[in-house]
Amino acid sequence: MKKILLIVLAVLIAAGLVAFMVHRQQSGYTKVYTATLTREDLSSVVSGTGQIKPKNYVNVGANAMGRITHLYVAEGEKVHKGEMVATIENVQQQANVAGQEAAIAAAQTDIAAYIAAEKTAQANVQHAKADLEQKKLDWDRAQSLYKAGIMAKQDYDAKKAAYDLDVADVAQAEAQLNQAKANTDSARGRLHTQQADLKVNQDLLNRTIAVAPFDGIVTNEPLREGEMVVTGIQNTEGSTLMTIADMSVVTADVKVDETDIVNVQLGQPAEVSVDALPNKVFKGHVTEVGDQALLRSTGVATSQSTTGTEEAKDFRVVVTLDQTSDELRPGLSCTAKITTAHKTDVLALPIQALTMHDPASDNSKSGSVQAASTPPKSNPIQGVFIVQADDHGRLRAKFIPVTTGITGATDIEVLSGLKNGEEVVTGPYKTLRDLKGGTLLKRDKSAPLVSSDSSNSSS
Repeated sequence: MKKILLIVLAVLIAAGLVAFMVHRQQSGYTKVYTATLTREDLSSVVSGTGQIKPKNYVNVGANAMGRITHLYVAEGEKVHKGEMVATIENVQQQANVAGQEAAIAAAQTDIAAYIAAEKTAQANVQHAKADLEQKKLDWDRAQSLYKAGIMAKQDYDAKKAAYDLDVADVAQAEAQLNQAKANTDSARGRLHTQQADLKVNQDLLNRTIAVAPFDGIVTNEPLREGEMVVTGIQNTEGSTLMTIADMSVVTADVKVDETDIVNVQLGQPAEVSVDALPNKVFKGHVTEVGDQALLRSTGVATSQSTTGTEEAKDFRVVVTLDQTSDELRPGLSCTAKITTAHKTDVLALPIQALTMHDPASDNSKSGSVQAASTPPKSNPIQGVFIVQADDHGRLRAKFIPVTTGITGATDIEVLSGLKNGEEVVTGPYKTLRDLKGGTLLKRDKSAPLVSSDSSNSSS
């Protein structure tokens, strides 16, 4: 028994010595997570949330007051341009149109009669002129014979009277022709007036008939047959019969944070995902970028807001889908991921490796009188800590200033300061924040905590 106890005691003493040596060897080292720089493709993406909207839609409203007599389409049905979709009671309007059409038909008959009378008068004028021409020849011959003493005075006077009578007949026939023309013109004037009245009555009738302005889908139908509708007055909206949307061109109307809107431009590609269709992604491109900031809490433009409260703001961005689908419906919630920049084969650095550090603090002595009385002025710059071996083969941290380019989902482009294949410190965040140049390092092989490192590195 004593022998077993001695063996156990010896094992415990040996384990204690090993643990002491390991602890002594690791004392002064800082455990860090590291990563090796590589070249890859980077895309900078801006996200925005909103809803699916058709590019063109219209609220078909009531243009006349009355009761809905018929709704020809139901919500969800497709309609074609010019198709009748609803009617409002229009007995009086139809009667006015029918009466005016009858009056026009009568006026057209009157015009035809006046035109016939005008032609008769024209024929009478021509006949009178022919007679006058004959009487003129007889009169001229009678004058010659009378001067020569061959014709009697009685015959001479008869020829002159016949000529004067035909002159009067021509004047009378021309007067009748002018009167016939005046009657025709008057009838045409009355016809034009009645045609104008018909247009007014037809317009009043058309206001009781709602038609589709373009091909589309009925997306909303708030009223039923038999209900009363009214037209809008001044700033008051009238009754809406239905909403028709043109789903041939579909857009995603989203809001983008004010910090990201400066990178969004027209024509940039985007991917739109719809909450109701989780397994589908729709390609599109930016077609509109708003220039008015919208208050996030109310959605009202800042130019229209009467409050002076500072709060987060968004900007409206419209993404037009390259292809539509019958599954899309107006109002569906969606998320648009807009690619604002894309580069291939760039040196990529994990975002969490970036830190702000003052290289002068690496050489400062915290116990000096100067440090105790007047701390040195901090001048932090952007950079990373790389892992570098010293003369004894130990790993030490070295701060390197870097300039960066576009930012991807997890990596950022390195423009200068680092090389491909270099090893950089990526965390933990608290360790990286207080790390100094020259600190002894030890690689931590365990997996980093995503919750702490990722959230802190993105702030």
